[in-house]
Amino acid sequence: TTEHVSLGNEEWNPWEADEKNEQAASQQRYETNLKVIKNVRSHLEQTSLRVQIWGKAAVGLYLWQHIFEGLLEPATVTAQWREGSQKAGKTHFSFITGPSVVPGYFSVEADNVVLVLNGREKAKITYATQWLHYAQTLIQTRKIQHVAVVLLGNEQCNNEWIQPYLKKHGGFVNLLFVTYDYTLVNEEDIFQWPLGVATYRNFPVVEPSWSLLHDPRSYLCNFLGTVYKNSSRETLLEILKQDGLDKLCWIAAREQWQPQETNESFRNYQDALLQSDLTLCPVGINTECYRIYEACSYGSLPVVEDVMTPGDCGNSSMYHSAPLQLLKTMGAPFIFIKNWKELPAVLEKEKKKSLQEKIQRRRKLIEWYRNFKAWMRQKFINTLENSFLPSDKG
Repeated sequence: TTEHVSLGNEEWNPWEADEKNEQAASQQRYETNLKVIKNVRSHLEQTSLRVQIWGKAAVGLYLWQHIFEGLLEPATVTAQWREGSQKAGKTHFSFITGPSVVPGYFSVEADNVVLVLNGREKAKITYATQWLHYAQTLIQTRKIQHVAVVLLGNEQCNNEWIQPYLKKHGGFVNLLFVTYDYTLVNEEDIFQWPLGVATYRNFPVVEPSWSLLHDPRSYLCNFLGTVYKNSSRETLLEILKQDGLDKLCWIAAREQWQPQETNESFRNYQDALLQSDLTLCPVGINTECYRIYEACSYGSLPVVEDVMTPGDCGNSSMYHSAPLQLLKTMGAPFIFIKNWKELPAVLEKEKKKSLQEKIQRRRKLIEWYRNFKAWMRQKFINTLENSFLPSDKG
């Protein structure tokens, strides 16, 4: 009789040992792979760069709250010290601002610093220079490695004072982001930055509501602002009055510029944007003004006087569409006019538009503005990472 080898209920399997080994090996392979995937993932998610932004000009709040959609603690705008942080790409950003942020009296918490400065006039430049000297000391003592500057530039683009601080001129500033059509923008170390909204007047981050997008608006257009003697703004007012168009538009002109808004005048201004289909944007000292961005926030289409202002602004080697090269390059869906005499025709066309057409245009504007801010954020992050992170080449 042949012996029947029985292992309890299980049939004896001569290959069992191999299978078990195979199973164990496969389990191990699976676990190793999992580890590799986890490593890759954590490597991708690793913060390779820590950046501290020192907001020493109001344009910093546009960068942080509007472009980065970052929060600040405490929320009170008058607080002495406000801070926030956010992770983006491979970078961890922290932001500090307020009167208590003084050279030497706060902790420098990153190897990389973005300095937000105001270079609009003499007194501001003196103050900005003190900050640059402080950053230079930190570089020399190896406390920080890289510095970028976001600069509220001069409205005539006289930014020569900052040139010696740039790396290519023997200084220490790796990157410069500057407002207005500065001719030295080259997309290598000097980039154009949007002026944004008037955060110094606490212009809010506007979340587009249903009614903002869909409600009919009471006015065809608005112009609120200072009317300077012998300026195109005078021409604009005359044209509006001539054709009785001022009855269809919300016009509040004043002769004196008031930097300190009263709550009432500011609410008025926001209402005007919210209640008009178009916002008239005559040139001031520069073609680019806060009003353009504020109108976008409320879905009121900017009608922009597309004229170069006196001074040194103009085409850079990268763009050839000054004024407003950045906005035009980004495809801003505005109405650009060369002369306010074109306005009556624009408003005639406006009268014939249906609410449906206006709603569609409003949506397009709000969508464009959202994408514009997201693109600026991405570009800012990429530029910092490309410049500050060691490259893998070599």
